[in-house]
Amino acid sequence: MSGFRTLTSTSVVLRETNIDTDQIIPARFLSTTERVGLGKYAFNDWRWQSEGVPNPAFAFNQPHNAGRSILLVGHNFGCGSSREHAPWALTDLGLRAIVSSEIADIFRGNSLKNGLLPIVLDEADVQTLMQRPDDALTIDVAARELRTPDGRVYAFPLDGFSQTCLLEGVDQLGYLLGRTPDIERYESEHAR
Repeated sequence: MSGFRTLTSTSVVLRETNIDTDQIIPARFLSTTERVGLGKYAFNDWRWQSEGVPNPAFAFNQPHNAGRSILLVGHNFGCGSSREHAPWALTDLGLRAIVSSEIADIFRGNSLKNGLLPIVLDEADVQTLMQRPDDALTIDVAARELRTPDGRVYAFPLDGFSQTCLLEGVDQLGYLLGRTPDIERYESEHAR
């Protein structure tokens, strides 16, 4: 998992609401524990028509959206069953941040554990951002801010531990393992 302090990107817009984890990555693709390669299955049933033909109307199939790493999406994103494969598929697709007015709690937690930043803003603010997907948005993890080219600044909530993990590019276990010398020193100093 690679960390990031700032991210500047244009956005992919999905106006759909209540996108559940089975729409993000269908259950039939969950037989692997490998994170790499799942991006090809992200939004599979929307991205592909019969016989594997790309759906030209779907946002991720439109050439102008190639390489964008921010997803602006309708409310209640990531609802449904808990599956860590959903953020794995989205990060493998190239996304680093999801912006919505509501992100399901379990999906939010799974995303943070896997280097995908879920940002919750007011619905009106998300709709405003969706009107200008070609604007290069800057996300500053350290400041907990999303900034637009015209100077608007949107603060977003992010707990300190998740922020540290994102900045350092580590998951929870990696964070703890990185503190092994401190833990051993503490244990040595407090041994009975």
